Amino acid sequence: MKPTPSDPVAWNAYLAEGNAKQARKRVAADVLLHDAAGDFLLVKPTYKPGWDLPGGMVEANEAPDLAATRELREELCLTTTIQGLLVVDWVAPHGPWDDQLAFIFDGGEIDSDAAAGIRLDDGELSEFAYFPVGEAERLLRPRLAHRFRAAIAALADGVPRYLRAGASGTAAAKAGT
Repeated sequence: MKPTPSDPVAWNAYLAEGNAKQARKRVAADVLLHDAAGDFLLVKPTYKPGWDLPGGMVEANEAPDLAATRELREELCLTTTIQGLLVVDWVAPHGPWDDQLAFIFDGGEIDSDAAAGIRLDDGELSEFAYFPVGEAERLLRPRLAHRFRAAIAALADGVPRYLRAGASGTAAAKAGT
């Protein structure tokens, strides 16, 4: 016999069993940060090739925006305030990886004092640098470059973007992906 809400202990156990069977998604949370000149901060991870946006993976039961600020603190000794959502991208399964949700948040402009305090603190990054938008786009892996372009557009017009595998949801739906 299925439990009912009138027996809270049995009901919660029943719901927990159902929850344990639900799909889980990997979630990434990156931050778009720029300096006063309008150049964008990129980081070079030690655990994979190429340049990346600052940020990282969201831990279990952690909000994506809080994960983004945590990653900035841990990896760059940088404290910033998230100013809004720019992009959510559903990333299709690839290689050994299941699908994922990738967020990009607006971290705003890094002032000179905060920039001077950036330190590579936890060994996950080998360097960081600021790049003009075109150069940053060329340095990022193609999948991330699509997300970066969408984030720049969202920053310009204030409208967050939903992407599906790097393309706008509308364009992806028309392409059948």
